[in-house]
Amino acid sequence: MAFAGMFGILSPDAAPMSPLRYPLPSTLTLLATLYIVQGLPSGLMAHALPVLLRQQGVDLALISLLKLLALPWLLKVLWAPWIDRLGGSPLGHRRGWILPLQAGVALLLIALAWLPQAQLFGPWLPLLLGLLLLINLAAATQDVATDGLTVRLLPERWRGLGNSLQVGGYKVGMLAGGSGLLLVADDLGWRWTLLGMGLLVLLLLIPLLRFPERRVLPFHAELAEPAGVTLPWHHYRGLLTLPGMGLWLLVLLSFKLGDALGSPMIKPMLVDQGWGAAALGQLTLISSLVGIGGALVGGWLYARLGVLRALLIGGLLQAVGIAGMALLVGRAEVASVYAVALFEQFADGLSTVVLFAAMMRQCRAEHEGADFTLQASVQLLLGGIVGAFSGVLAKLLGYPGLFLLAGGLGLAALGVVLAAR
Repeated sequence: MAFAGMFGILSPDAAPMSPLRYPLPSTLTLLATLYIVQGLPSGLMAHALPVLLRQQGVDLALISLLKLLALPWLLKVLWAPWIDRLGGSPLGHRRGWILPLQAGVALLLIALAWLPQAQLFGPWLPLLLGLLLLINLAAATQDVATDGLTVRLLPERWRGLGNSLQVGGYKVGMLAGGSGLLLVADDLGWRWTLLGMGLLVLLLLIPLLRFPERRVLPFHAELAEPAGVTLPWHHYRGLLTLPGMGLWLLVLLSFKLGDALGSPMIKPMLVDQGWGAAALGQLTLISSLVGIGGALVGGWLYARLGVLRALLIGGLLQAVGIAGMALLVGRAEVASVYAVALFEQFADGLSTVVLFAAMMRQCRAEHEGADFTLQASVQLLLGGIVGAFSGVLAKLLGYPGLFLLAGGLGLAALGVVLAAR
């Protein structure tokens, strides 16, 4: 029980979390704006650019290279300890990272706006990909500092709410940078659309400019490792050797595994049943908004019930939601599809928030950004591998077998959560 004793994480008999004051509205506004900013370029690259590039006749093989631009989000674990350790800027420890990086994203978007679209989507395509890679690099690095700031700012009871803002804000940014951009691109054109996005990123810096980090959250260098070449090794070794961390890593690897297996095949299954692009786009938009609602409920659930019960409820709903997709195979009725799909997205938002809030409990003082980043990378690792084979399994088992298997993996993950007690 060293795991539960040290972190108070999964003990059902532990005393309920003591009441703490609500976070200030200015704190919530700050966190929401930071995560919205991170979603904007992600929505641009994941949803808007593939459409715009294809409309200009760009080869599908080149469009697929956009996936490689997300590499900084996978590799940021390599430099995250430096973000935690180096921060003697007069702007503040983590604020000193976020301000220039977010400003850099805005300037890169503005630079893209002033470059001719026809050239960027033609002979200058390598330049476009290079600038987009720089945007991802800045945004991924900023994410480390933002997560560290979030962990330090929020008292334990309200970290679920903080993660509601994280998931909800990111989804809002994704919708604005993806679907929102596509809605206005024809009327405003490439230049004014990108210019507006860049100016919005700059505007969302205002809450951070007003945040006095050096006074509110002073940096305690004595709690961090020396800033030498072995910093990443010592940083992560300290986290991984904590009592009970092996069990917690198993929770991270398994908790979202069923969702990672089943969710990539939801849209192909609907396409096979005659759903068109417009109908799927509307379903995606509405389900994303429901997912934001699930994220908010997840934060409330975490505050009310504590981490163990919130994880069990979130995991159960997640498993039922992905298994429920099996009911839709061979049924294209709009009402049935919406009912199951919205439930699945609600459960996904809820379960993600409670998992992220639990991950924050593992973060050590002055190690918050990298500790959270490593856990997030572990959580994505096995899921990414399994998700890559979801199509193969769908062929072997059929859609119903795939979704039922995914739901079974989700239920098995609850046993891992209970074992971690």
